[in-house]
Amino acid sequence: MFSLPALRSLVLLLLALALATPVLVVAGSWLAGASPNWGHLSSTVLPSYLRHSLFLALFTGTGTLLIGVAAAWAVSRFRFPGRRVLEWALLLPLACPAYLIAYTWTGMLASEGALQQALPLPLPDIRSPAGAGLMLTLVLYPYVYLMTRAAFVSQSAVALEVARTLGAGPWRRFFRVALPLARPAIIAGLALVLMETLADYGTVAYFGVPTLSTGIYRTWFGLGDAMAAAQLAGVLLLAMVVLLTLERRARKERRISVASARAAAPLPLGRGPGLLLAAALWLPVLLGFILPALQLLVWSLPRWRDLAEPGFLGLLGTSLLIALCTALAATGLGLLLIWARRLRGDRPRRLAAGLAGFGYAVPGTVLAVGVVLVLASLDRGLNNLLASVGLPEPGLLFSGTLFAVVFACTVRFLTIPIQGLDAGLQNLSPNLDNAARSLGTASLPMLRRVHLPLLRGPLTVGLLLVFVDTVKELPLTFALRPFDFDTLSVRVYQYASDERLAEALLPALMILVLGLVASMAPVPSLDQTSSKG
Repeated sequence: MFSLPALRSLVLLLLALALATPVLVVAGSWLAGASPNWGHLSSTVLPSYLRHSLFLALFTGTGTLLIGVAAAWAVSRFRFPGRRVLEWALLLPLACPAYLIAYTWTGMLASEGALQQALPLPLPDIRSPAGAGLMLTLVLYPYVYLMTRAAFVSQSAVALEVARTLGAGPWRRFFRVALPLARPAIIAGLALVLMETLADYGTVAYFGVPTLSTGIYRTWFGLGDAMAAAQLAGVLLLAMVVLLTLERRARKERRISVASARAAAPLPLGRGPGLLLAAALWLPVLLGFILPALQLLVWSLPRWRDLAEPGFLGLLGTSLLIALCTALAATGLGLLLIWARRLRGDRPRRLAAGLAGFGYAVPGTVLAVGVVLVLASLDRGLNNLLASVGLPEPGLLFSGTLFAVVFACTVRFLTIPIQGLDAGLQNLSPNLDNAARSLGTASLPMLRRVHLPLLRGPLTVGLLLVFVDTVKELPLTFALRPFDFDTLSVRVYQYASDERLAEALLPALMILVLGLVASMAPVPSLDQTSSKG
């Protein structure tokens, strides 16, 4: 007989397996043997795919670390003109999908573009691997900024003051005290950036950069070889497994106290240094959001009347519904899996939390195929079962409705709340749980009264990131949407593919607006309480 905790662990493992089934379908493609085209792919294009993917990961990872960590430290530790505005303005590039910023900057830097016309010197061609890396860096650094800023804000003033009394200057206090304490959050944000970079398709395809992601699409649609495409996706999946493993090992045993009562107060800067710092911090916001948004706004002005059309309102409603349902489902499931692992860290619960986070490893189209295979089989089984007992068949109840889109996006973005909540829970000493239990508090009341108030920051960040990413998501919604249901991103893609860029501008601008509204949502910090061991 199973004990109750063991039974709960088994249920959590089965839930994680259900979420990971589309990924497992892709990973299991190798069990059928190598595709006939695999030898040709591995000897010709696979080295180029790997080389460019590695270059993009290194370029984007380095760029997002430099911008995200520096910006988080500046706004959390210094007082300068415009600091309050910059705290949320640095999140604005989250609202801009990488493929939109790529289209916009290419247009602005073209010979007939606004910037090229305004400057006397010829501008470089941005359509290159470095250009793709720059575009991805500009829109992905907020992942690192959000999590690192939450970690810096939650740090106690005591550790920094002790270092100061021991003679450590500002730079030494940053590198020897603050940075190591924030390492779990930094690594969690970096892992999300690298996974997003390796899975990106729109930007690298538009710039003509051959990566693993574009190779999967070319193999699937060019060669018509679904098996080879799934096996290429298996290579990308393996890279993500390695990434997640390294990330988890880097954060292992790094439990950080947040329990000191007082957070460090920001240090005032002089007017000159403060203005220079503010100007430097506004630069990624200017390049990653303000200039592209203004250009889209100018291009879209002639079409503002289309906002009131029923068709456009339907696109907006569908996009909001899918994004909100996905954000709630992914954040709720992430909290369940990570919190359950904290209560009882047995092997099934650790495996469940690990399995549920691999959806980010698979590009959207390949994950969509896995979801279709799984949900179509479920629909067939349900219809056959009901027909055998004489009941009417419901048809495509799962694979032919918005459930398929929400399920696929939840699998795709579940890693985001898992990473943030995992880092947040590591900041809380186990002594908090022991104290609550000693006072007779059961597990669920402890979650409600102790953990949830201290996890408001990671929960809000998770909801925000999943909502924005779902609004921007293109491959999954395009492949899985029911008949006569489109989203803003799908409509942008359809118009852009038909060279109807004028019609694509308004949906593209609305994606920016939705992301902007979500990015401006207040993010609670963890400076209210703490748990010194």
